[in-house]
Amino acid sequence: MPPDRSGGIDDDDDDVGGARSGQNQDDCNDAGCHTDVDNDAGRGPGPAALAKQSLVRQLLGVPHAALISVTFGLFLASFPMGAFVVFASGIGGDINYDLPLTHLDLFEGTGLHLAPSPVSVGDAFAVMWLGYLVAFAAACMGPARGFMGAMSDIMAGRRTAHRFDNYMLGAITWFSILVLASIVITAAQGYAGIETVPPESENDLLEFFNVTLAPIVEETGFRLVLVGIPVFLMYSGRFSLRYVARCLWRPDTVGIDDHRRALAVIVAVGLLFGFAHIALGEPWSEGKFAQAAAGGIILGWVYVRYGFVASVLVHWATNYFIFSHAHFISQTHLVTLEEAFSHPMMFSLEVILAACGILSVAAIIMSSRTAGSSHRDHPV
Repeated sequence: MPPDRSGGIDDDDDDVGGARSGQNQDDCNDAGCHTDVDNDAGRGPGPAALAKQSLVRQLLGVPHAALISVTFGLFLASFPMGAFVVFASGIGGDINYDLPLTHLDLFEGTGLHLAPSPVSVGDAFAVMWLGYLVAFAAACMGPARGFMGAMSDIMAGRRTAHRFDNYMLGAITWFSILVLASIVITAAQGYAGIETVPPESENDLLEFFNVTLAPIVEETGFRLVLVGIPVFLMYSGRFSLRYVARCLWRPDTVGIDDHRRALAVIVAVGLLFGFAHIALGEPWSEGKFAQAAAGGIILGWVYVRYGFVASVLVHWATNYFIFSHAHFISQTHLVTLEEAFSHPMMFSLEVILAACGILSVAAIIMSSRTAGSSHRDHPV
């Protein structure tokens, strides 16, 4: 699964007349003031059209902002839930968080496997948990505006969530779109008789640890390496270790003026990401391919446009966030994890995210049309 953006697709305010001052543009659009364009000549929308666009954005923005706020609250709640699941729930059965880290399967085949280790599973989980919490807090504060400031603009109709001044807003928006895509794909495949069956898990504690680790490992391998390096080589004309590191951290730094080649890389790596889920490690059934490939493409786009932290947060939401709520329901309602995923509370969570995804798609379509009209009427 996103941000100030440079190069490529237009990043001006969603309002028309992107060549004018961005500071005055929102106020002008909210007031429906007259533009300096000859509307009779068909060169741009008039005051009525601007006022209508602002009204539509506000009608769309209020429920969208409400769903984003609810999702944000659910994100926050997942942090104590996850800590409870690992350190207080006993989901590991005969093992717990004191299990030496070297006893995990990821060390199998190495000389470290089953060796004594001062680092436990609980220690490693706490480090990852704190890392995600820091990334979460940082995403709320930038890159250009705080989360609440960006949300106020959406509610006031000054812009849609298509323009991301804030990483958290971008992460929630694209995560909801990823969930919506997953629901549509799963429903379509179910209608066609294609099942999506997860691999069997020997231990719930180890499974939760692995899904918490996966966003870091998979985003490093599939996005930072397989997407970031090719994009850098295709678009960069200079080289230094510091510049390479900065471009891999935020690929938009390289100044992408045409996203077609980057999109080709994103799609190719997304397909590879889907294939890896059904062919490597403990594989899923073949139904997971389309779902994971779509998720990989969305995560690749988020990484290229908004950087590594944003893609990790979207991936974190699909893994840790979902499983922390499911495990919490399992423990508090004394049901199995499989039953927890079918619980009405999880269904309600899915409905919230799907509705947020629908409004996110609508906001992107609306702002893209506005940007396209602006480019036609006001070529730079």
